[in-house]
Amino acid sequence: MFITCYNDTLFPETGMAVVRVLERLGHTVEFPAGQTCCGQMHYNTGYQAEALPLMERFVAQFKDAEAVVVPSSSCVAMMREHYPKMARGTGKAQLIAEVDALLLRVFEFSEFLTKRLGLEDVGAYYPHRVTYHASCHGLRNLGLGDGPLRLLKAVRGIDLVELEGVEQCCGFGGTFAVKNAEVSSAMLAEKTTAVLNTRAEACTACDNSCLMHIQGALHRQRTGVSTVHLAEILAGDEGGR
Repeated sequence: MFITCYNDTLFPETGMAVVRVLERLGHTVEFPAGQTCCGQMHYNTGYQAEALPLMERFVAQFKDAEAVVVPSSSCVAMMREHYPKMARGTGKAQLIAEVDALLLRVFEFSEFLTKRLGLEDVGAYYPHRVTYHASCHGLRNLGLGDGPLRLLKAVRGIDLVELEGVEQCCGFGGTFAVKNAEVSSAMLAEKTTAVLNTRAEACTACDNSCLMHIQGALHRQRTGVSTVHLAEILAGDEGGR
């Protein structure tokens, strides 16, 4: 498992949930202790040279893995879209070959369940009213489609409510929310209004970056609505975990 620096720092419960789901399905989960960041923050803000060592470290840590599961579609999108050209830019034949081979085994969490394992029902139980936000990277870059929704529909006890404008961006976009705060806030207002209109107890997604952005607005408005990563819902069981 590649937890991502964002989750490791701010949302460690998501990584623990991924482990619970995969182990419940009979898989052995390994966590290379030397993993750090995929380099997305550096690359997207103009520090491509600083992102290169992070890519090389990722390859060194995971090149022998049978599958690499990542609870973040934005990080997987970074790898699939930029790692190949970054590797080719070095001119190192071995690195190019290692990146090409490894990326075939890198999966966003829900993608691993639905496309690699062919599953929809993972034995989850979550007795709450929930709505789903499709984050941009998963929807547009990875083509996750309705995979996350199919996983949610199979959860026992859940009351899944459709979100109006589910395909609309929440306005986070990493540093976009800082550099374009007014536009980001307007987009966020539309998204939180849609969430509140569902009367859901919680909003879920495949990316904690989007969920943090949405949760900030929901919290400031004192709505009582929470956000929860898809993995945490799928990790739920009737024992109360």
